[in-house]
Amino acid sequence: MHFRGHLGSDAPDPALEIIEQVKRMPVPVLGLVPQRHLEDWDAFGIASSGHDGELYSCAVSISYTLWRNPHNIDDPRNLAELDDALRVELGEDVPWDRPAWLLERVRRMRYPLLWEAVTTHWNAEPSAHDAAPAQLAAHVNHILMNGFRATRVRGAGGDGGPGELDSPVDERHAEHGVTLLVNGYERSGIRIDTDPDVYGVGVALDDASCVTAVVPRDELRFIDLAFATRRF
Repeated sequence: MHFRGHLGSDAPDPALEIIEQVKRMPVPVLGLVPQRHLEDWDAFGIASSGHDGELYSCAVSISYTLWRNPHNIDDPRNLAELDDALRVELGEDVPWDRPAWLLERVRRMRYPLLWEAVTTHWNAEPSAHDAAPAQLAAHVNHILMNGFRATRVRGAGGDGGPGELDSPVDERHAEHGVTLLVNGYERSGIRIDTDPDVYGVGVALDDASCVTAVVPRDELRFIDLAFATRRF
């Protein structure tokens, strides 16, 4: 039910359909191991390509809420850095009922989000562009373009253009032979440790899939970059 263009209180949560799509990923979806500073609340993203019901490629991302002090949620250290306009908007009451899932999304906007921190990539017919080093480099650049626009993106004005990323990385920046844990086992992985704002790691899972993780350096001390299969 809608009211003047606003979501009614009985509007379904669109995340439920995304979760069902994620479950159909041809390979297991990986995330970070459970840990006290991160909250996994089913914040999935999915991108795929295919034709006539046949899937050619798929990427599933997971975002996490970061708790700098998980023992006291009300600690101001747990709050995100918001501009004044957004802070006022989040505090405003609206004269209509909103669905519970939307209220929860609004509440979470007050806290830091590690947006699309982990992505599982799969390609039916992988090329060199789908290998772990290239996927990790693309993930790093993706996080920089969207999470560090004010400082790292040139020409991103009000015309809606994407702008140009300052000092992007590529697969040549990937360092090989880095030991990473996947489901409790040591695997030979890669990392990109050359960017001043983010740090990234990745592991080839098989010939067709890999997993990558990219997090802000400022929050790196809170995070254990070890992977585990995400259960549903």
